[in-house]
Amino acid sequence: MIKLIDISNKDNAKDVLSIQIPSYEVEAKIIDYYELPPLKDTIDKLQKCEEIFFGFYENTELCGAISLKADENVADIHRLIVHPNHFRKGIAQLLLNFVISKFNVKKVKVATGSKNTPAVNFYIKNGFNKIKGFKVNERLSLIFFEKEL
Repeated sequence: MIKLIDISNKDNAKDVLSIQIPSYEVEAKIIDYYELPPLKDTIDKLQKCEEIFFGFYENTELCGAISLKADENVADIHRLIVHPNHFRKGIAQLLLNFVISKFNVKKVKVATGSKNTPAVNFYIKNGFNKIKGFKVNERLSLIFFEKEL
C-alpha cells in the first residue's frame, strides 16, 4: 500500500532514513562514490527538506519511498528509494506510477548518478528523456531526465 508520509513526525523521518541510507549505500557502491549527500542526511534534515513523501508499506513495514516537490506544471522527484531487502519487487515502479497518476502535472523531472546504470535504465524504460549531464566533481556526474505527460 502507498500512503503519504508525514515527514514532520520524527518516527516517520527515522523510518525513511532507515531505508534511505541502505538504498544510497548500494548506489554509492555502484558508482564508486561514497560522498553522496543523501548518505549524510539526518532526521532533522529530512524534516526540513520541504519535500512531499509517499511510502510503500508491506503490512506496517516501510519498504520504499518517493519524495518530490511539485507545482501546477512540474513534479520534481528528489528521492526514489527502496530498501535493498525489497529490490526487484517492483516497488520503485509502483511509487513512480503513483506519483505520475496522483499529480496533475505536465512534466516529471529526476536526476541520478550517470554511472548508476540500474536507475538510468529504469528512467529510460519509463519514457524519460535525458536532458543534460552535469559534472559535480572529478568522481561524480549526474544525468537529468524529464518526461512530458
